[in-house]
Amino acid sequence: MFELDWGKLVVIGIVALIVIGPKELPAVLRMVGQWMGKMRRMAAEFQGQFQEAMREAEMAELKGHIDSINQAASELNQFGTFDPIETARKEMEAAVDGKAASSDRAPAEPASSACAAMAPTETAAVSSTGASAPPADVPVVLPEPILPVP
Repeated sequence: MFELDWGKLVVIGIVALIVIGPKELPAVLRMVGQWMGKMRRMAAEFQGQFQEAMREAEMAELKGHIDSINQAASELNQFGTFDPIETARKEMEAAVDGKAASSDRAPAEPASSACAAMAPTETAAVSSTGASAPPADVPVVLPEPILPVP
C-alpha cells in the first residue's frame, strides 16, 4: 500500500520536527498514535461484523438444507417407506425365522444332487480343457476357503 522505507521516514521526521517544533512533537506523535489505534480498532470491529454476517448467512443456508432434508424425510416417513430401524428389525426376524424353519424341515438335498446342479458349469470348465466330464453320481468336493489365523 504505502511503500515507506527508512529514507522516506527520516525525511518525514525531519519535516515534522521543523514544522511542528521540538516541544510539540511528542504530543503530536502521541495524538497520531491514538488516532491510529482508533482506526485499527474500527477496522477490526468492521471486519468482525463482516465475518459474523458471513457466518449468519452460511448458517441460514445450512438451516435451509437441513429443513429440506427433514421435510423429505418426513414425507418418506409419512408413506411408511423410510424407517431403517424397522426395516432392519424385519430383515433380522426374517433371517432368524428362515434359519429356524430350515432346521425344522427335512435335511437338505444330498451332496450328489447339489453337485449335479453344478455339473453343467463344471462340465463346461472341464470340456474346455479337453478332459471328459465327471459322472453325475460322483460328488465334486470343492476346497474350503482359507481363513487367516488370528
